[in-house]
Amino acid sequence: MWRDGRATVSAREKEKAVPSRTQAQLEKHVARLRRCRRCRTMRSRPVPGPPVASRVMIVGQAPGEHEPDAKRPFAWAAGKTLFGWFSTSCGMDEAAVRSAVYFAAVCRCFPGKESNGTDREPSAAEAAACAPWLEAEFGMLRPRLVIPVGKLAIGLFLNDYGKLVDVIGQQFRATYAGVEFDVVPLPHPSGASPWHRTEPGATLLRRAMGLIAKHPAIIGIKG
Repeated sequence: MWRDGRATVSAREKEKAVPSRTQAQLEKHVARLRRCRRCRTMRSRPVPGPPVASRVMIVGQAPGEHEPDAKRPFAWAAGKTLFGWFSTSCGMDEAAVRSAVYFAAVCRCFPGKESNGTDREPSAAEAAACAPWLEAEFGMLRPRLVIPVGKLAIGLFLNDYGKLVDVIGQQFRATYAGVEFDVVPLPHPSGASPWHRTEPGATLLRRAMGLIAKHPAIIGIKG
């Protein structure tokens, strides 16, 4: 228990607590982000999540081809799978997750397609050009739990992590942009990858979602 000068605040409420000025800062930040045109190689304008002032962040790789039209991250098949994981493990449907978690990404624009039809992975230069947006978000939100989704996002917080089997199903402590936080990585929920549907991926995914469901920051935003 801790005191805010007026009343005793529970640990759960403390997990929710974000300075009131942060919401206004985040709204201005997201508005600026939508106007970003730094990368001529990208195939869309930025697709940020709404300005949800949360202690929990989901960090993806980059929008897919459908997200720019939907104007929100994880708006297509991969999103349906991701939100299904949260519904099963945390009791939070898509609307609940979107209203309580801040969605970010290594890159905020759709990179385009490879010649084989798969989504192109952002280049190191594109990721570096987009990094100041993410760094600013960490400075404002100071998250307690970060959930990187997919290899590129995982590598941003867990350098040289090896293979997915070495990190999925575990919780780590990491630092980014001067902020220290817990990390629970998730595999990418793309239907093109069987990793999360076959063993040992399926078991490790359940273990990871169990860690997320029990994390104080998730318990806090559920209320």
